[in-house]
Amino acid sequence: MTRRQPVVVILILGILTTISPFSIDMYLPGFPAIAKSLNTTIDQVQLSLTAYLIGISFGQLLYGPLLDRYGRKMPLYAGLVLYLTASLGCALTTSIETLIMMRLLQALGGCVGLVAAQALVRDLFPVTQTAQVLSLLVLVMAVSPMIAPTVGGYTTVALGWHSIFLILAAITALILVAIYFVLPDGKKADPSLSLRPKAVLSSFLTVLKQPQFLTYTLVAGIATSAPFAYIAGSPDVFMNLYHVSEQEYGWIFAFLAISIIAPTQLNHILLKHFRNEQIIFVTLSYQSIVGLLMVWGTWAGWFGPYGLIAVLFLFLTGQGLTGPNASALSLAPFSRHAGSAAALMGSFRMGIGALVSAAVSVFHNNTAIPMVGTMTVCVVSGLAIYLTGNRVIQYRNRKFGLEESLSEVTL
Repeated sequence: MTRRQPVVVILILGILTTISPFSIDMYLPGFPAIAKSLNTTIDQVQLSLTAYLIGISFGQLLYGPLLDRYGRKMPLYAGLVLYLTASLGCALTTSIETLIMMRLLQALGGCVGLVAAQALVRDLFPVTQTAQVLSLLVLVMAVSPMIAPTVGGYTTVALGWHSIFLILAAITALILVAIYFVLPDGKKADPSLSLRPKAVLSSFLTVLKQPQFLTYTLVAGIATSAPFAYIAGSPDVFMNLYHVSEQEYGWIFAFLAISIIAPTQLNHILLKHFRNEQIIFVTLSYQSIVGLLMVWGTWAGWFGPYGLIAVLFLFLTGQGLTGPNASALSLAPFSRHAGSAAALMGSFRMGIGALVSAAVSVFHNNTAIPMVGTMTVCVVSGLAIYLTGNRVIQYRNRKFGLEESLSEVTL
């Protein structure tokens, strides 16, 4: 790549990863309008979010082997065309059941962006730069929660909630053009990789047998699922409990998204002085402390809307550090199976996200406790897994005489 090309490539990869955040965040302010239009309840509309997360989880498992077998671009084209078609279906729906089904199909198509972007980072950049590049992708992703709910709120009021999905379809069409003309091919097709179920499972098992992958995928998947609790619970907490408008909710969501941006840039500096695993440990410890204070303060009635926004801001700052570093450590051991590794990692993360979002609905009690409690459980569990898994990795490294740092092992 030329000197300028990496910047353009990172931008395109970042936009690819924003497909799902936009799909999740942009229609949140429209929940009340969707419920009224389709003669249903907000709880039923929330199921369309859960369906999307389920679709992402399973869809990524399909795309991993396809990206390894056919190269990166052909599966990208197929998935994005499916996403575009399903987005039009969402815009034209007249029932909540159809919306839920279209959201599932939308996720099955759009999730290709998450898997392909991470696999292409592994293809196009040296392993020593993976965490830095992933941090830049998180930066691009962090912009979408600032823009999407705000645009969604004003769009819902001005044009109706159906127009949100028309906008998503138009954005996807532009992404397809950029992929065709600008994005490098990445890893070529590998005909030796079979798509038979036995071969695909064997590829996944090869990835899962790597302790480094398993540990940091679990850490990333569970700890970084905390925002899904916030996403699922915040429309009810702010619009029903604190009675803010759709537009005000969009601005609150945008403000809290800023808490992710600064740490992603700080990560570049920290990586010059600390290892990925050290950053993860400190970040999860910090989030666990803030989370416990957030739960206690919410239960004790310390926070009004502004107090809750402030403590959520402090909590979410950790997401911009844990995610990129844990993802980099998960993918570092792989070259040939990078697509399958990225698929498993993304699938697990979104699967946990679906469970987390469902948990917020199940424990709904007209307070913010289900939301903040679930967020805290995620990071505390992630910290516990990190401490246990890191000991296993260190023991394995000593046993086989490997380097102390978690360096690349090509699989």
